[in-house]
Amino acid sequence: MDTLAAPRRRFVVSLAFALLALAPSGALAADSAPPSFTSSRPADDALGPARKAIDAKDWARAVQLLEEVKRSRPDDADVHNLLGFAERQRGNLDAAFAHYERALQLNPKHRGAHEYVGEAWLHVGNLGKAEEHLKALDKLCPFSCEEYRDLKKEIAEYRKRQAAVH
Repeated sequence: MDTLAAPRRRFVVSLAFALLALAPSGALAADSAPPSFTSSRPADDALGPARKAIDAKDWARAVQLLEEVKRSRPDDADVHNLLGFAERQRGNLDAAFAHYERALQLNPKHRGAHEYVGEAWLHVGNLGKAEEHLKALDKLCPFSCEEYRDLKKEIAEYRKRQAAVH
């Protein structure tokens, strides 16, 4: 029996807790929200109506509202990510890609933008680009995260569909 097993286990657990304690406040929180949208800001009333339009799948209204918010917050990665999502849902992929790119320029660690642009790449048949964003999420989410799991699932489903076709 290894007499050092229990002390090693205690050390590993203590180290994990210490690292979590040292992480910046909010470091483990999402950089953006999934479609059931909760703002990355504590009270972001400006995005509330747009989030309601997205929840209602009223893409045109969501884009209109988000464009209004963007006028006062042109460098807000969350706004660009949501604009990308809404544009993608209404089939405007050029605009969606442009907004995702801008969101990632503003915040390269924006997990929602990585997930959504990965899904957009799958939509246009570019598995390699989707996998690049999955790898980025893997680095951003050392203990996994919803965005990583969602994109991984979408990639697996994409591969299944492709295998069924060939």
